[in-house]
Amino acid sequence: MGILQSIKMALRSIKGNKLRSALTMLGMIIGVSSVIILVSIAQGSAQNVTSQINQLGTNLLTINSFGTDVALTEDKIDELSKLNGVKAVAPVVQGRVNVKKDRTTSQVSLTGTNAAYSTVRDAKVSQGRFITDLDIEYRQKIAVIGSDTASSFFGTENPVGQYLQIDGTSFKVVGVLVSKGSSLGQSGDNVIIVPLSTGQRLVKSTTINQVYLQGTSEDQMGFVMNEVEMKMASLFPNKSDSYSVTNQQDLMDTMSSVNDTMTMMLGGIASISLLVGGIGIMNIMLVSVSERTKEIGIRKAIGAKRRDVLLQFLIEAVVLSGVGGLIGILTGVGLGKLLSALLNLTVSFTSSIMFSSFLFSLAVGVVFGVFPANKASKLNPIQALRYE
Repeated sequence: MGILQSIKMALRSIKGNKLRSALTMLGMIIGVSSVIILVSIAQGSAQNVTSQINQLGTNLLTINSFGTDVALTEDKIDELSKLNGVKAVAPVVQGRVNVKKDRTTSQVSLTGTNAAYSTVRDAKVSQGRFITDLDIEYRQKIAVIGSDTASSFFGTENPVGQYLQIDGTSFKVVGVLVSKGSSLGQSGDNVIIVPLSTGQRLVKSTTINQVYLQGTSEDQMGFVMNEVEMKMASLFPNKSDSYSVTNQQDLMDTMSSVNDTMTMMLGGIASISLLVGGIGIMNIMLVSVSERTKEIGIRKAIGAKRRDVLLQFLIEAVVLSGVGGLIGILTGVGLGKLLSALLNLTVSFTSSIMFSSFLFSLAVGVVFGVFPANKASKLNPIQALRYE
């Protein structure tokens, strides 16, 4: 008997027991859809975290100093900017300030920095302009504000050219930043950026405890970090505990490793339901063998070989798991999109996960279908004909 005929007979048998077949496939549907949903949510979360880290800037190194004994003065920052592989340097001072316009008052995060900050931290403006070196030199009372700050104080009006009271001093708004959303739990839109010299006066401190450095190339970031660490060691001998140099790529690698582990764990948990579905298929196929013992005896008596019987029952198991896998893919994608819309989750579907889940469901069908199929093929035709 040809394989096509075996497939037809297997499908006919499945159609003859629709409810039992549907319940058998349910285990595979739940298993495949669970794998797709959980892994897609994990991958979406990984992409979301990577996107948030990238919002901090590209090819980024951050120097943080602790206390006043490690002062990052203008001369020392200038030495750091001359290192090989360093494209731009942006020193910052930060604090919280009271901002007022008309009757609206709020506390907002303040950042005092230079013109390079726009490039280093990828802080683009949607309206107006960013800070320039002349603004710092002449201690201009100008500000670039985040999109949330703009909507809070100016509503739908264009803020550029208007004024805000920052700690009682009038500042002219010269630009509005492009919205960046939250990044690692901190809003990038409820901010005010002012020239470094002006910011130092507002926070009442000339000490610079943080500097951002941008490398010229992602491939050179390891080399640049070594250069920066060596320079910091020479500038501040025996004070390595008073400062830190962090690489954005290290943070991304750590987060990627954590997310990969989470994805594997969630995928493994969901795969257990696939194995349970496979056991369900084996149980149903064993029942089917018992019910069709006489049919098997008749087929073997009229010339069907062991291979034909084995193939028929194996095909039934594979069809059950395969159809269940296909329905599981559709269910997983549908539920994933529904969860994404309802819970505001980032869900990332990949064809490789869907294909792998489907192949795994087929493999489960083969593995758990072999035993009942083998049992059916070994039945003695005379004893099978006498079976009641």
